[in-house]
Amino acid sequence: MKMKSIWRWLSSAGLIFFTTMVCAQGSFPSKPIRFIVPFAPGGATDLMARSIAQKMQESMGQPVVVENRPGANAIVGSDLVAKAAPDGHTLLMCALGHSTNPYLIAKLPYDTLKDIAPISLAVTGPHMLAVTTSLPVSNVKELIAYGKANPTKLNFASGGIGSSQHFSGELFKMTSGIQMTHIAYKGTAPAFSDLISGNVSLIFDNMVLPLQHVRNGKLKALAVTGKNRSSLAPDIPTVAETLPGFESGIWHGVLTTGGTPKPVLDRLSVEINKALTAPDLRENFLKQGLDPVGTTPEQFDQFIRAEMAKWSKIIREVGIKAE
Repeated sequence: MKMKSIWRWLSSAGLIFFTTMVCAQGSFPSKPIRFIVPFAPGGATDLMARSIAQKMQESMGQPVVVENRPGANAIVGSDLVAKAAPDGHTLLMCALGHSTNPYLIAKLPYDTLKDIAPISLAVTGPHMLAVTTSLPVSNVKELIAYGKANPTKLNFASGGIGSSQHFSGELFKMTSGIQMTHIAYKGTAPAFSDLISGNVSLIFDNMVLPLQHVRNGKLKALAVTGKNRSSLAPDIPTVAETLPGFESGIWHGVLTTGGTPKPVLDRLSVEINKALTAPDLRENFLKQGLDPVGTTPEQFDQFIRAEMAKWSKIIREVGIKAE
């Protein structure tokens, strides 16, 4: 084939591809969207996905149907999305585990960075560091001093190995230089029961539940783990005010199948970010101690990679293995 013919063929192919992408964007969505939640119904991630889905459905003119596909620390639902058609009609509501599973699980059935495409970071939120009332400390500085003076006495509860609560505790151990024993429970309810009764020393958990117990006098609040103080409890300092740079907590975001055309990713990002600006949705999230964010696909990709680098280091150093 002569060089001129090759260039003509390449130009035609490029025009066809460009035209296809524009048409795909213009006709998207062309059918109902499946919104996969890789956790059981009724939890925080599920309720969040449903509130976003409702706003997207109103805006996009197609049903956005939430499906719960729990199992294997979100891997079952994530694998379904990874293997779906790359057309943007199958979404995934993810959490912190999306960035830690590659290091907790020996062999995932998908490639986290290649098979699942970021769309938008939806919300972030801090944990509260709460301690049992019998612990003789009232702030982070005193907790660290107590831990160094009593290296075998402190332990911390979590809702399970590999949970965000677990990672916050391990990060605090590494940053502060104190020793604490991790006590993993099957859920937060038994963890809080033992914390209130004094069987465990402390917990890092999403703001709402520990704050309720603090206000009832059943626990003491020492700090929050975000970069800034929480609007739910502005009088409670951050851990970073004592340990500069400390930051942990929870986050949720929306992804889709890897290989989805960029125009479709961008359209989905716009729609999700529009949903996050809705006053009723924002107010609801803020009451839960969550900050609505909204990003481009590229920004969310950078965020996920940073989270993977941060938590993989702790997983390796501590030797955390999935349950």
